Amino acid sequence: MTDSDGQAADPAPVVAVHDASPRTIVLESRDGARAEVHLHGAHVTSWTPAGADRDALFLSRTAEFRPGTAIRGGIPVIFPQFAAEGPLPKHGFARDRAWRLMPGERPEQALFELRDTPETRAIWNHAFCAELRVTVSGAVLDVALTVQNTGDEPISFTAALHTYLHVDDVAHTVLRGLRGTRIRDKVAEAERVEEAEELRIHGEVDRVYLDAPPSLELTDGERRMRIRALGFPDTVVWNPGPEAAARLADLEPGGEQRMLCVEAAAVGTPVRLQPGERWTGAQTLTCG
Repeated sequence: MTDSDGQAADPAPVVAVHDASPRTIVLESRDGARAEVHLHGAHVTSWTPAGADRDALFLSRTAEFRPGTAIRGGIPVIFPQFAAEGPLPKHGFARDRAWRLMPGERPEQALFELRDTPETRAIWNHAFCAELRVTVSGAVLDVALTVQNTGDEPISFTAALHTYLHVDDVAHTVLRGLRGTRIRDKVAEAERVEEAEELRIHGEVDRVYLDAPPSLELTDGERRMRIRALGFPDTVVWNPGPEAAARLADLEPGGEQRMLCVEAAAVGTPVRLQPGERWTGAQTLTCG
């Protein structure tokens, strides 16, 4: 799954203090946990758990922050199409649109909204309302995506939270909890069942784990992270490996060694909503 316009006016006041820029929202809980979210894509680009000495999310040093371009790293919102698995632009359009900050949230929580516009309808001719709620507290980051069908006809879509986790060395990183899960392996161009108790990354990895267990554990040296999905049935694991990474202009040299994408996803079976129906998928990351 390799990667690479705007809606809504700039919102009124930021949710919390420490506004990094007119287009960046900074969330901070009383215990010191902190996250940054760009209105461009409602994109979480930084998360530092309380008491942590580094960011738990990977953000490329050469990431681009401009309309029509996806940000490399953090948590891109994939909607209404995963990857190139359909007729729409790769990974849909939600990640490179301007979202609107909704009022009434708390300093540690923010709600963002994206609705259909003439521009989105030219790509995907459906009425919808998407919301992304981001909450930070202690060692936990919770990101929830809700989609409502606001039109008169059924809609169908795929979606994911394309989470880039920051690791010291991906070659020494271990992901546990996927044994026995059916895999669509894009690199091997094959389907199989995961036999390994511990998933280790060697070279390019691009896999969709279908109907995956909701709880996983990532070990990165002495650091541990619990990864839990709710509403998302699948898990995507991706690292470009050195050869494919060298072709990504917005990923600095060696960047692939410091990241691993573990994504909560709805890919194998598209989400289908009747008029007025809502769906929510969430991913909760817990350090320690």
